[in-house]
Amino acid sequence: MSLISTGPDFSRDWLAAQLAHPSSALVDEEVPQFVHPPEHRPIPAAVLVPVVNRPRGPTLMFTQRTSHLNDHAGQISFPGGRVDEGDSDREATALREAEEETGLDRSRIEIIGRLPDYDILTGFRVTPVVGWVEPPFELRPDPFEVEEVFEVPLEFFLDPANHQAHSREVNGRRRHYYAMPYGDYYIWGATAGMVRMLYQVLVTTA
Repeated sequence: MSLISTGPDFSRDWLAAQLAHPSSALVDEEVPQFVHPPEHRPIPAAVLVPVVNRPRGPTLMFTQRTSHLNDHAGQISFPGGRVDEGDSDREATALREAEEETGLDRSRIEIIGRLPDYDILTGFRVTPVVGWVEPPFELRPDPFEVEEVFEVPLEFFLDPANHQAHSREVNGRRRHYYAMPYGDYYIWGATAGMVRMLYQVLVTTA
């Protein structure tokens, strides 16, 4: 059973209030997060964590990347990418990338907060920017980058029974990660790690 009710009473204001609490160092003892060593200069990036306001409760929107890409081919992710020189801040990066990848008009998105930065093995330091998305909207996924855009009820992720902890050897070192399978969709790695952070923020500040 979910620890938080996310039915019709779940609101944009409630989510924004939870995200407003300081949460720069969420500690997860079960799956320690990878952190770039001090001598490494990570590449700045941002993703949009789109929370879609649906009548039966909010959902999270994801993309499945096409199988021919050089990086993270076929994987499920939030829309996002590296920071461009013309981006005024991480929010601008997240909105631009989401529009480029999915066609989601930024006028349908209200930025309501951030999650702590998330380091990934490919050299990036990703800022997850949380946006409240109001339907109706039209999507026009970039066919080169995006195979599919889909949504999963937020309530699914707020049930810790759906969080699977795994580990594997990568270049001689053991790496820990989460997986959160939903139907035919296998959500894992950095994306699942960011969802886990959102879960932590919501359950620890509720």
